[in-house]
Amino acid sequence: MRLILLLLGRILCTLLDGWNLWQSLRKEPVTPATDESHQPCGNCSQAGLSCTYDAIPQKKGPKGSRAKVISELKDTQKPPDQPQTQDGIPGYRSPPGSPTYGPTPGLLTPELIDACAESFFVQLYPSMPILHREQLNNVVREAGYSAESYCLLASLCSFMLIQPGIGSEELSVSITDPKMGTALMEEARRVRKGYDYIENPTVPTVITSFFLFSSCFALNRQNVAWFHLREATALSQLLGMQDESTYLFGNVVENARKRRVFWLLFVTERAYALQKHRPLTLHATIHLPTLDDDSSISLTGFIHLVNLYRPFDDTFIGLWNKSRTDCSTSWLSQLQQQLAAALPGYLNTTENQAADLRTTQQWLRTMVWQLSIMNGYLSSTSPDSSMTFRFPIEIARSLVAVTGGLTKGSLEVHGIGLVEKVFDVACTLVDVMSCVPSGPNNQPGPQEDLNRLLTLICSLRGGESRFLPLVMTKIRDTLPSIANKLPMALIRRAAAAGGLANSSGFGPVVGLNAVIEMNGFNGVNVKTGQEEGCIKQEPTKGVSGNLGASVNDAGSPYGTPPFMCYYPLV
Repeated sequence: MRLILLLLGRILCTLLDGWNLWQSLRKEPVTPATDESHQPCGNCSQAGLSCTYDAIPQKKGPKGSRAKVISELKDTQKPPDQPQTQDGIPGYRSPPGSPTYGPTPGLLTPELIDACAESFFVQLYPSMPILHREQLNNVVREAGYSAESYCLLASLCSFMLIQPGIGSEELSVSITDPKMGTALMEEARRVRKGYDYIENPTVPTVITSFFLFSSCFALNRQNVAWFHLREATALSQLLGMQDESTYLFGNVVENARKRRVFWLLFVTERAYALQKHRPLTLHATIHLPTLDDDSSISLTGFIHLVNLYRPFDDTFIGLWNKSRTDCSTSWLSQLQQQLAAALPGYLNTTENQAADLRTTQQWLRTMVWQLSIMNGYLSSTSPDSSMTFRFPIEIARSLVAVTGGLTKGSLEVHGIGLVEKVFDVACTLVDVMSCVPSGPNNQPGPQEDLNRLLTLICSLRGGESRFLPLVMTKIRDTLPSIANKLPMALIRRAAAAGGLANSSGFGPVVGLNAVIEMNGFNGVNVKTGQEEGCIKQEPTKGVSGNLGASVNDAGSPYGTPPFMCYYPLV
């Protein structure tokens, strides 16, 4: 028995020695890297954690303690709830070695966003009712982690900073800053490259493209502007905004906003097509917004604006771009009547909207008159004044009358687009004055109306530097007999802007007299062959360019109408 017990004791001692050796090996601490090397320990490296370098070797507790430590480290180093990427915005990550598409820190500040948003809702929202304050507040909250929200805010602020006259009247100070606006425009375009907004477009995506177009247009970057306008219309069609069935389901407020976005693009595309000879993609395929869509404002002015542009469909734009020839006197006359009756005598709108509507109405009537003379449908004895050569004189007088009762701020807030419309009317008036007899002596003559239009162009921001030199050069080349009748202040300001020292670069001057010679208007209606009242033409001594040349020689690949040739189309 004693032998057995001795044997068992030795076996037990051997087992205890082995157990102690195993325990000593198992409990040997994994010492973190020393302060000299600062390399993380193997466990932290495997778990993807930052090593704290503060582990103190001590007697280990129960099994699983190391797992508990790792778990605690994971909890303390857990990323925030919103997933972050190396660019700071979820949803995309720049590939290794590629340019970063993350936002520029400190560029889009909360103070700037607040100022631009307030300016938009105070001054432009009635004409562009495509955003809601509460929804914009949500966008601001999401901008820290949403690329789409960030780009929308950047494009909005860019547009507001570039647009002339923003904040100058209703607000205490002006926020216009083209340099900062340009930086934000490029920021939005750059960040947008970091995520796929085309495959899964949203309404904010469309609005962002629209604001980018508006910014580029104001900066006269017309190729980029055209790209973003077509981008906006294409994205809207991907969302089905042109289909009435799209609005049968979903959130009522959101659907109302989508409908207004569509119609704003509809208007913008037509205005740009007339100014730059572009084709159309959107058509009047859905219902108009209802007046009670937005309780915060009246949509009457916005609906009036849509109705002004609705007659300008594929037929008109096709004729305008010379891709069609099926035009008639009755159709053009009817179109003029539609435009004349499109607006009531009293507009129940804001003054800003009234300025846009009244100016646009007269500009569109000028565009239709230009199409009429291009196709040879005018007559000096027509009972319809809109189909006579003198009609632009009536248009200019009406425009002077309506703008005279508006404040400068209500006109200036619409930016370069409105100035360009006044410029078009003024230049058409110059062409007509060079070819038609003066009116009765007891009535204010077109010279007085021209002076007022030139003064208006000069007073609006962007007009003096961009358009006044062009129209003054046209007067000098087309109608030199009235040059000495212009206000000296206008001549000095045009000369200071660099427009009168050298007229090169504006393209050949093609005026009304050239079109009259081409179409046989010197006393004969080319459509009927009947003799008409002769048209008095000013001597054209010193006029640059070949007045007998074809309109297509005016330098535009789109067959520029004669009265759009006094400045280069981009």
